Amino acid sequence: MRRLPPLAALRAFEAAARHLSFKRAAEELLVTPTAVSHQIRLLEQTMGLRLFERRTRQVVMTEAAQRLYPVLRNGFDAFARTIDGLSARARPSTVTLTATRAFTARLLVPRVASFQERRPDVTLRLLAADEPVDLAAGTADLAIRYGSGAYPGLRSELLGTDRLAPVAHPALGLTAPEQLARHRLVHFEWRVSHPDRPSWPRWFAAAGLPEAGASALHCTDESHAIQAVAAGHGVGLLSLTLVAAELAAGTLVQPFGPAIEGMGFHLVRRPGAEAETVTAVRDWVLAEFGNPTSRAGA
Repeated sequence: MRRLPPLAALRAFEAAARHLSFKRAAEELLVTPTAVSHQIRLLEQTMGLRLFERRTRQVVMTEAAQRLYPVLRNGFDAFARTIDGLSARARPSTVTLTATRAFTARLLVPRVASFQERRPDVTLRLLAADEPVDLAAGTADLAIRYGSGAYPGLRSELLGTDRLAPVAHPALGLTAPEQLARHRLVHFEWRVSHPDRPSWPRWFAAAGLPEAGASALHCTDESHAIQAVAAGHGVGLLSLTLVAAELAAGTLVQPFGPAIEGMGFHLVRRPGAEAETVTAVRDWVLAEFGNPTSRAGA
């Protein structure tokens, strides 16, 4: 019978050695840095060896740790490949991608056919939700989130930075910012809390104009605000990415600037979500939405 240290201690050591950081190891393992430190001390006590020199803001592997690390790294990699391969055979090839309702309806749904053509063997499940879905709980495999990009314990890749500008139905005949005083301004509630989130007051400040508008229409949903603008019910400060198709077709117009910078769209996944099917969806999202209109949008 093999006499081995606890698996949790070995995992903590491998992650800490790979990152040379207890903090980053803790983020990957979804535990606290104190828990990682405790597991490594347990391993050191079990082996009777010192594995790390703890210095200010860094850790350094000892000679014993340098010998142990590649063995564990290769072993865990082999475990992951084999288990993932066996699990893939046992489960349906379904990958869940979540995004906001507006992003899902306006960008993902119209383009999903291109993924089905690329990978007919994978079922792509779209989960529309304005509140962030818990990836760690396995509710979704990947997420497209709008915000700063700081998502503790998750891996994040920037797709693009949003830009917003006044958008209206062409029948309104807008040609100059001063005309906004005669039209209804369409607002919607931002679910992302950020001091610099886009807003009509921020746009008027960027344009060097006093805030004006004949009246206001407030929507609780971004898609509803876009629909109201498309119906000619007012002028909206809208994401140039989400209305890119309408702008290209001429059913909506951006009559004037400036365009103000919003936040970023980020492709987010949990560490370890490296199944081949998940990677296929990730690659498709990056190909379809990486550096979208907003970088000229998000």
